[in-house]
Amino acid sequence: MNADLDFSEPRPRDRGTFIPPTAAGVRPARRYDADTIRQQYRWRPWLPFARSVQVLLSVAAFALGMLRDRWFGENRAQIGRRAAQLRDMLIHLGPTFIKAGQALSTRPDLVRADYLIELEKLQDRLPPFPSDVAFALIEADLEQAPQDIFRTIAPEPIAAASLGQVYRATLHSGEEVAVKVQRPNLLPTLTLDLYIMRWIAGWIGPLLPLKLGHGLAEIVDEFGTKLFEEIDYINEGQNAERFAENFKDDPTVKVPTIYWDYCSHRILVLEWIDGIKLTDTDAIRGAGLDRDALITIGVTSGLRQLLEFGFFHADPHPGNLFALRDGRMAYIDFGMMDQLEEVAKETIVDSVVHLLNRKYEALAGDFVRLGFLTPETDIYPIVPALESVLGNAIGKDVGTFNFKTITDRFSELMYDYPFRVPSKFALIIRSLVTQEGLALSLNPQFKIVDIAYPYVARRLLAGESAQLRRRLIEVLFEDGKFQWSRLENLLRIARTDTQFDLVPTARLGLRYLLSEEGQVLRDRLLLALVEDDRLHGEEVQRLWDLVKDDLDPQALMQAAIGTAWDAFAEYSLGRVAQLWGGGAIAPVAALRDNA
Repeated sequence: MNADLDFSEPRPRDRGTFIPPTAAGVRPARRYDADTIRQQYRWRPWLPFARSVQVLLSVAAFALGMLRDRWFGENRAQIGRRAAQLRDMLIHLGPTFIKAGQALSTRPDLVRADYLIELEKLQDRLPPFPSDVAFALIEADLEQAPQDIFRTIAPEPIAAASLGQVYRATLHSGEEVAVKVQRPNLLPTLTLDLYIMRWIAGWIGPLLPLKLGHGLAEIVDEFGTKLFEEIDYINEGQNAERFAENFKDDPTVKVPTIYWDYCSHRILVLEWIDGIKLTDTDAIRGAGLDRDALITIGVTSGLRQLLEFGFFHADPHPGNLFALRDGRMAYIDFGMMDQLEEVAKETIVDSVVHLLNRKYEALAGDFVRLGFLTPETDIYPIVPALESVLGNAIGKDVGTFNFKTITDRFSELMYDYPFRVPSKFALIIRSLVTQEGLALSLNPQFKIVDIAYPYVARRLLAGESAQLRRRLIEVLFEDGKFQWSRLENLLRIARTDTQFDLVPTARLGLRYLLSEEGQVLRDRLLLALVEDDRLHGEEVQRLWDLVKDDLDPQALMQAAIGTAWDAFAEYSLGRVAQLWGGGAIAPVAALRDNA
């Protein structure tokens, strides 16, 4: 049956209104709790017994195969077969184990490189479950028959994954939507599997020579927490709306609308995205889309998620990113998201600055602050290894940088040095590698730094925040001396970004220099002009030659006058506020806004 089920004659309905999850009165989202799960099964051991036997037999067969390989000597063909056996075993064991395999594919600190290759091939697909079961779930959760909600709905799912499946439908109001329905009994299945995983981890964790930084059971708990978040479709809808809010001023990024009237913890109805998979290069070419523009949107939006918002899409695989025919890029599936704390965002920027400056000892310190190394780790033996991997990877030309190559080589260090990958950064690494792979499928000559470096340089030069201004100073000064070549390189790199406008950046910089905060930099720049007992006119001339074509003298003069006036107004109003005291704060603030 190919035609959609047509419910154009709707039954009389009283569907009510689903209260959005931010409003009061909504049931709290379900959360993973190891203690609660343990209590649930402690006095009913017969429930996990059969499943435990199935899991243990599968694991034992795989382990015996590995032991046999070691007894008779491993070769490359045997390793490949054993890695493929691991992948097949996880698929056979079902959704929890498929997700566990996908999580392990991002952990080079836990899994050998040859096994990572097979785990990366894990397909998040399972045979679909019957549509009558899916429609019964819709009716049970929304208390309405599907024909009361949809004018039409496809009789078969358009996609089936390990956690749910998706139908294409049309609302009675005319909007085309995607209906995401969770697999039946998924929550009990995951709960049971996680209980068994944690029980096994408690027994075998102490016996395994793993450098985890914490127990294997804690890793299971991390995995369980993220998995429970992913299967809560109300949480996914909230994530989508938060993501859309972050990109509301970006006309190149599309996020589907959530139809909350028809959502529950197991049902998600969202705007249908009629797009082209980024891996379908023929269709993209046929639609007349600019592949390099799509790459720029993808990489820039990924960097903004990490370095500006801290809230990032952790699963940007080809099925979750689409090119729209108007040139925009659409994100879908917001079940796997994560949040970077402000300190982590700032440390990532620090690490980029230290990498640019080739300060590998400081970079090792960044790895400690980010959790890749424990605080008691002696970083000095690690510094030469970082220089070897990262220094050779960047080379003399940053355009030779390839993120996948770096992560592969970095994986080799995991077994020689006490690195571990925090789960949050495992998701980030997976996200970056996946996005680079998608970009390479569109343009085999693509280099991620062609977009990433201009973005970072533009943000440093703009210095929108005190933290970024401090890091710009760190880039430009070393051992008390101004690094003219670094400023020249930053400007040269930033100018390759078509979004970089030098006049607003110059205005921000001038405003900072004229502010009280910029006094130290003013003094250091004046000294830099005459350091080493000579006037550095040649360096200034080179900088001018670099930027003069981008500067409209009239616009620059207007920016300078406006900045000087702003600085004078702020200073004057600040003095008035001091004289008038606390009672004048409100009128002074109003005067400043008008100025």
